[in-house]
Amino acid sequence: MGIALPKGGKTRTVPLPESVARSLDQHITQQPPTGVSLPWRSVDGSPVTASVLFRNVEGRAVNHVTFNRVARRPALDKVGVPRGRENGTHALRHFYVSVLLDAGESTKALSEYLGHHDPDPGCTLRTYTHLMPSGERRTREAVNRAFEDGSKSDDGPMMAQGA
Repeated sequence: MGIALPKGGKTRTVPLPESVARSLDQHITQQPPTGVSLPWRSVDGSPVTASVLFRNVEGRAVNHVTFNRVARRPALDKVGVPRGRENGTHALRHFYVSVLLDAGESTKALSEYLGHHDPDPGCTLRTYTHLMPSGERRTREAVNRAFEDGSKSDDGPMMAQGA
């Protein structure tokens, strides 16, 4: 096992939600990071020491193949979730995207967070359009908000009527 930059050789910067920061702080308090030396980029690469947050029981960096075999797959089996790509670790990426799309995050920002090589947000839309939230609910809520708040603001239904 070696370590390397993510796919495409690019680092990514994403906003760290406070809820995740709190969880990481708690984890770090219970299990402080430790330096682990691993080969860089390939199994025979020069060793590089990195600080890792998650270790196996021997204190070494978690190997994804071992993790899948020993922990993830047995957990899926135990709760009756079918194995397969749709329930693999890549599904976490799709979950992340769907949460952000539902919250109204821009596709340009998502494209940057995901490290898409194409700076055009259209690439992200084409890839994740199936995760877009239903527009019907948002449409109803937007119109409801406009009429409920219209008499109190300058941009409600009265403004649309030219009043």
